[in-house]
Amino acid sequence: MASRTAKRPNILFIVSDDQGPWALGCAGNPEIRTPHLDRLAQHGIRFDNFFCTSPVCSPARASLMTGDIPSRHGVLDWIRVGSVGEQRVDYLAGQTLVTDVLASDGYRCGHVGKWHLGASDVPRANYVKWFAHQSGMGPYYDAPMIDHDKPVTVPGYVTDAIAEVGMQFLRDEAARPEPFWLSLWFTAPHYPWIDCHPKAFTDLYRDCPFDSCPDEPPHPWFTGGKPAVEKGRRERRESLIGYFAAVSAMDAAIGRVLAALDQQGLTDSTLVVFMSDNGMNLGHHGIWGKGNGTRPQNMYDTSVKVPCIASHPGRIPAGQVSDALVSGYDVFPTLLDYAGVVHTPARPRPGRSFRALLEGTANGDDAPIVVYDEYGPVRMVRTREWKYVHRHPDGPHELFDLRADPGERVNRVDDADAAPIVASLRGQLCDWFSVYVDPLRDAADKGVTGCGQLGLAERSTPEQPMFADSHLVGADWDLWVATGNGRAP
Repeated sequence: MASRTAKRPNILFIVSDDQGPWALGCAGNPEIRTPHLDRLAQHGIRFDNFFCTSPVCSPARASLMTGDIPSRHGVLDWIRVGSVGEQRVDYLAGQTLVTDVLASDGYRCGHVGKWHLGASDVPRANYVKWFAHQSGMGPYYDAPMIDHDKPVTVPGYVTDAIAEVGMQFLRDEAARPEPFWLSLWFTAPHYPWIDCHPKAFTDLYRDCPFDSCPDEPPHPWFTGGKPAVEKGRRERRESLIGYFAAVSAMDAAIGRVLAALDQQGLTDSTLVVFMSDNGMNLGHHGIWGKGNGTRPQNMYDTSVKVPCIASHPGRIPAGQVSDALVSGYDVFPTLLDYAGVVHTPARPRPGRSFRALLEGTANGDDAPIVVYDEYGPVRMVRTREWKYVHRHPDGPHELFDLRADPGERVNRVDDADAAPIVASLRGQLCDWFSVYVDPLRDAADKGVTGCGQLGLAERSTPEQPMFADSHLVGADWDLWVATGNGRAP
């Protein structure tokens, strides 16, 4: 009945959408209510320094599935075109996903929720269950989904619908002998926020002061445009109520899924991982958005850090909090290692397994001490002490002293006494990326703007660019109000 063996566990991989690392009660935010995720952390390990590979959804998700950096797998921006219909583009065609490796070892794989990696209406090979969002975001009520290969409109609140389909998958798989993998990828708490979530959850925050979300002046690089900035500031409180409500509603749905797992007797044989695809700023640094909340794109910790929790009673000691620097490109090797699945990649991949951190057996030498990140021509290297951000071709570059300036307020890149640090980190950054990029997909010269990907990166030409150069109304930029569709009844 599914896996009943802790050494060959089932894997429940839960991913939220645009959840800042600060948006968890167990991470120290007293305003947001996430009791089920807090309990999951109490039963396992929570990471304080977990980084996405790119601070926007599609590239980060592609890295989780492939173990590669964006400049290798080729998803360099959020996907605007190619999700369904005759215009579909399979952005991961020909690439080995973690689920391909697991399926070859006998796992039954299911995907429920957001995909946003192209070709959402074609079930991927090696999946026995495919219930995907038609694009990657949209209304919370009457959401457009794909059930196997058929477009459907799902009545009700999409967070609950995703949870219900996920719970049914668990019940179905419990009767089978094989272990399972379930990607349970919510669209929450991605906008729309205002008037789009159940009243039971918005009411939780009617009197909230929202001290955890600073009301700062707009960042100099903020790209919403002055009218949008002013509208966002006017609607700030209602936006925050909606965002916090979306997180709490998702937390409640996750609680029901975990209860269903327990009812099937699978808790002790299932690794549960919860994380977000990228971080989020809701006024932090004067930004409403993530990496593409500014132009040029930013690499603030609030954009590149994500919440991450893992739990597996009996294998992962309870109540751990790790400050190790780990990244989304470490997920692929870690999950295979934890499942005992041997995989020898055809070429070097950047990630390393942090299984020892999960199981509480790591020593100081086991934890990575450097992380890297990219978003188009913007690249980052981060140690515990320093963060260097390099923007091809001409800058502006940034250097932050994270010990003295954890809020990343003072750019020291032009300080004379910091020149040796800049030179060292720049060299380290260049050397690392030279090992892992695919020259045809190297984002450093691809013209990624943060406004959406239109096709395969390696086919981009000046005459037919693969990256949009402006944001559209209702695209991944209109952060404050719903367009009129999908509002809460």
